[in-house]
Amino acid sequence: MPLNLNSVYPATLPGFQSFPSRRSVVHSTQGMVACSQPLAARCGLKVLDAGGNAADAAVAIAAGLNLTEPSSTGVGGDMFCLFYDAKTKKISAMNGSGCAGMKCTLEAVRKDLGMKDGDTGKLPLRSVHAVTVPGAVAGWVDTVERFGSGKVSLEQILTPAIELAERGFPVSEIASTMWRAGEKEVKEASPNYAELLKEDPSAENGCRGPKPGEIVKNPCLADTFRTIGKEGKKGFYSGRIAEAIIKATNDRGGFLELDDLKRVIEKGSEPVDPISYVFSGQGYSETKTKYVDGISGQGQNEGAHGVEIWEHPPNGQGIVALMALGILEALEEDGKIPCFTQDQHNSAEYLHAVIESLRIAFADASWWVADPNHSKVPSAELISKAYLADRAKLFNPSKASTEIYDRGSPAHNHSDTVYFAVTDKEGNAISFINSTFHSFGSGIVPKGCGFTLQNRGGNFSLIPGHPNVLAPGKRPYHTIIPAMVTNAHDGSLHSVYGVMGGFMQPQGHVQVLLNMLAFKYNPQAALDAPRFCIGAEHMPGDPFERKVFLEEGISEDVCEKLKQMGHQAEIVGGYGRGVFGRGQIIRSHEEDGTTVYSAGSDPRGDGAAFPG
Repeated sequence: MPLNLNSVYPATLPGFQSFPSRRSVVHSTQGMVACSQPLAARCGLKVLDAGGNAADAAVAIAAGLNLTEPSSTGVGGDMFCLFYDAKTKKISAMNGSGCAGMKCTLEAVRKDLGMKDGDTGKLPLRSVHAVTVPGAVAGWVDTVERFGSGKVSLEQILTPAIELAERGFPVSEIASTMWRAGEKEVKEASPNYAELLKEDPSAENGCRGPKPGEIVKNPCLADTFRTIGKEGKKGFYSGRIAEAIIKATNDRGGFLELDDLKRVIEKGSEPVDPISYVFSGQGYSETKTKYVDGISGQGQNEGAHGVEIWEHPPNGQGIVALMALGILEALEEDGKIPCFTQDQHNSAEYLHAVIESLRIAFADASWWVADPNHSKVPSAELISKAYLADRAKLFNPSKASTEIYDRGSPAHNHSDTVYFAVTDKEGNAISFINSTFHSFGSGIVPKGCGFTLQNRGGNFSLIPGHPNVLAPGKRPYHTIIPAMVTNAHDGSLHSVYGVMGGFMQPQGHVQVLLNMLAFKYNPQAALDAPRFCIGAEHMPGDPFERKVFLEEGISEDVCEKLKQMGHQAEIVGGYGRGVFGRGQIIRSHEEDGTTVYSAGSDPRGDGAAFPG
């Protein structure tokens, strides 16, 4: 008698496993994919097998993630990427984020929200006015055109995701948890919610979020992908899909117009110059690490070179990670922190130094990170060694400081973004991130399209005169940030990595990178290690909240020491670990004249690393 799979799957809510996970580093010489959903990774691997390169595969994976993890990402959102060209050793950045509509003036939105003169604040995240023009599709098309191999068409690239959408796919555990958690908001936000839920006559309104192992289909999204594959930007930003987007937002009182979308057909995404910082701290200027059979060991002397960390420039918040690393380096040079040893990993002293460095960086970012096409953003000055050495003077080695919060602090967000890394056999690499911001974004589903629209405009300030204030045609402060690391002495690829999850992202970039550089962790161990997340919901009567969430695995003794230093520390476990983000790493090194990719995937997600 055949096994009854219903006795196991569809599953009830699974327990969230303790760390460390038992995952080995995955090695390959033929390229690598590391992402949060195996079925999406397979979409990319198919494109690599068909002759595509890392950029082509990235778009296939992004489409697969839209399908398998719709609470986090999709064509209704935005994307950023960094691309490493193996032949030139050059890193290029591309901004695929959308802007506010041309009728989305500060005055009109404040009036519609009932705000009076003197009222301050941000756009409510579930307001229709938080919906900005989706930039992801323009970014996908331009990724293929600017960085792709030219050997596969956009239609071929999207075919694996189309087939998944039409055939149906089993839902993974973390994706199911996020799907069901966002079910209520999607139902409240849009009359077309059933397009993203599983039919169930016994459920409220006849549908619900899927359980782990249940099969889900999305024929509407398949049609959307098919149109994009055949017509490119024109198929999304004009015609049926564009009209459905405008109707869905206008029905809720939004100000977006068809011309706002059509403008993207000509404009596309924006090529921008990446920003970088050469880090030589924590002993890394003396040695470089290479991996042999997944074990970290000391390689040849690298001299005083260090590594160069690359981030996407503002309106993204990647500059926060660079500033924090520069502040840590200045503190070390000034003797205020030591070169930490392996047994000091996640000690109170180490965590205090990184937490405070990030708070200083976020204080600046909350004011300066904005659309550089509309506001002056002094990126070069913010990451200069002189400025960061001056900002490091705010650090007190014995207690949490309060005077560094004059510009605000990062918000506490769960991971409603997807990040993935891809390399190919030619040595190219892409760091790619795609998001609809909060869970299911705005929750608004354009009829017949199979995706939700983002609520990225919720990051705009509504304070007149603020660099990040809402304005027509302007992009908001963006949390999504891809990262890369090169060896400073020769420009060769060191790592492709990122950590998704709202304002956790630069915090994750700093912690995971230091795990590799300072503590010599391999890529998987660097992701496995417990992390912290700075929170910043301003509590009544406490405008300078110093909440610090510590992941289970960091000891109670460390938590208590941080409290004594003035941090509002709290240990978080179970599914609450979503606040610490989900990362991916592909590390590159030479072995016997051959490039070896060594990858890890975050155990906080459903994914894994897959050899090409």
